[in-house]
Amino acid sequence: MSNKEKISLQNVSISYADKIAVKNVYLQIPNGKITSFIGPSGCGKSTILRSINRMNDLISNCTLKGRVLYEGQDIYGKNIDPIEVRRRIGMVFQQPNPFPKSIYENIAFGARVNGYQGDMDELVETSLKKAAVWDECKDKLNKSGYSLSGGQQQRLCIARTIAIEPDVILMDEPCSALDPISTLKIEETLHQLKNTYTIIIVTHNMQQAVRVSDMTAFFNAESLSIEEGGKVGYLVEYNDTSKIFNSPNQQETKEYISGKFG
Repeated sequence: MSNKEKISLQNVSISYADKIAVKNVYLQIPNGKITSFIGPSGCGKSTILRSINRMNDLISNCTLKGRVLYEGQDIYGKNIDPIEVRRRIGMVFQQPNPFPKSIYENIAFGARVNGYQGDMDELVETSLKKAAVWDECKDKLNKSGYSLSGGQQQRLCIARTIAIEPDVILMDEPCSALDPISTLKIEETLHQLKNTYTIIIVTHNMQQAVRVSDMTAFFNAESLSIEEGGKVGYLVEYNDTSKIFNSPNQQETKEYISGKFG
């Protein structure tokens, strides 16, 4: 594995019960870059994203075949602690989900649980600054996280993830519930964060993928037989974002980018 690769998926297939959701995915996620997953609904983007920090473990009857390597180590190995995996590979969800606590405690709580011994006030301030929400909440740290707007709540959740000092941040459509101005602020935040973190983002917004990501993976889905029912997702193409959107190698990619389906 190259030193430039942070995450490597090797022939990953994921099933729910006896239904395969996504099959035979090979991906090399570079260190210190933003990688976007795009594609129509039901093609396995979020399923693959969740496999990268073992969030799928929390879904009953979900099984994974293949290997997911983080810095060369199989995170599904027998002696690997999934809680430690999720500390190093944090996640921001589609809907802002602040804790029912103060803004301060939203940041401090996870750090405290993870045994943080440093200056908590400094950690809270630094995390909120990195998530570009400090100026909007520095005078109301003792107010509920719910007192913030939707976009501010999402940046609070990003700050909460940063506070546990991850190495990788996963984001599952983090702007889908936000207005355009809040979306722009999140995107500006992402550009700053990639100087420190490796980021993987699922997005339905192709313009967003162009604006924020260095690499783009396009997933699609094919219908299974009538007996099997449903669809199975697969990776069509993975390359530099500019290559994917300007001169893709696959006809499927070209048709999706041009809006012929999806």
